[in-house]
Amino acid sequence: MHATERESAILDLLSVRGFISFRELEQKLEGSPATIRRDLERLDAQGRLIRVRGGAKALDAETPAHAALSAMRLGGTPFAENVTRNLPEKKRIGAAAAAMCGQGEGIMIDGGSTTLQMCPHLEGLGLQVLTNSLHIVLALTGQNGTRVLVPGGAVFPEQNIILPMFGEDLTPAFHAPKLFMGAAAIGACGLMQDDVVLVASERRFIERAEEVIVLADASKFDQSSGSVVCALEDIDALITDDRITDKAAAVIEAAGVNLVVA
Repeated sequence: MHATERESAILDLLSVRGFISFRELEQKLEGSPATIRRDLERLDAQGRLIRVRGGAKALDAETPAHAALSAMRLGGTPFAENVTRNLPEKKRIGAAAAAMCGQGEGIMIDGGSTTLQMCPHLEGLGLQVLTNSLHIVLALTGQNGTRVLVPGGAVFPEQNIILPMFGEDLTPAFHAPKLFMGAAAIGACGLMQDDVVLVASERRFIERAEEVIVLADASKFDQSSGSVVCALEDIDALITDDRITDKAAAVIEAAGVNLVVA
């Protein structure tokens, strides 16, 4: 493919999507990384696109992809409202989850009002923590010996959480023995969240973990709708409080999940 053909293909893709990653351009154009990099730099210098980290974006801020991004808001209850709900139960659940962490481990903590309650109990363990939550970052950065990593992406203020834009995987190359995550709802069909953008990010975390541990107070079993993140069978342990019903507990245990009541 000649340079003019590659340029035309790049601009056509941007006119539809507003952004395209460098990795995808390599696949679609079957060009070497150096060649595609020169193409993008040349088009940027000509004022025909904007070269950005990880790819390129269109000049027109009103392209469908950019308009969609500007309108993106996470569904579900805002963090500021959720953090005070069932707080005593969440604190007990957080403490029980922290007790599962071993000295010097690398762990992942997904953003949430319940996972946040782990943080006071992690000091002194010398952990390396990957999290997408700015609330958790703030809670951990003052701890002696705790190292914190964050993924790339945009900050969604409803949850104060970092999620990748345009479906890109900007999570650091990180593998962890344990992933601690929350849920909007739990049912027979699995763990659910209110927003598909959050679902995609959590699935990437799950792929990097050896053990998935879910923190959910008993009210989450009363919810019945949402986008499914994973099946119950993909969860290794679930920590909840003593308000869980016998019926809900039976469903969890029947799926082979280790149920911990805090």
